[in-house]
Amino acid sequence: MSEEKGSVEPRVLSQENFEETINGSKPVLVDFFATWCGPCQMMLPVLHDIAKDEAENSFVVGALNIDDAPDIAAKYGVMSVPSFLVFKDGKEVARMMGAMPKEMLVEKVKSAIK
Repeated sequence: MSEEKGSVEPRVLSQENFEETINGSKPVLVDFFATWCGPCQMMLPVLHDIAKDEAENSFVVGALNIDDAPDIAAKYGVMSVPSFLVFKDGKEVARMMGAMPKEMLVEKVKSAIK
C-alpha cells in the first residue's frame, strides 16, 4: 500500500542518520530547531507542507533538534534557531535564519540547489 501524500512529514534527523541523509541522492533542507523555541513551533506546519509538496520532487526536508544533537549544531555553527541549512552532495549550499513564509523558504532552497 502506498503512503498517502498527506502523511509525509519532515525526516527526523539525529546523530545516527544526519550524515547519511545530507549525503543522499537528493538535496536536503535541514531545520535546526528546539522544542522551546516559539518561532520554531510556528514553522512546523510550514515544514510539513513543504515536505508533503516536495516528497516526490526536488529535495528532502529534515528536522534536527539541537538539544538532542548539539555536536551537529556546533559543527555547522548554528547559533540561533530556527536555522535552515540546505545541503547538496553533503555540502552546505545555503543558510537562512528565522521564521519566514513557505514560499520564500522554498524559493531560496530551489535557487540554492539549481
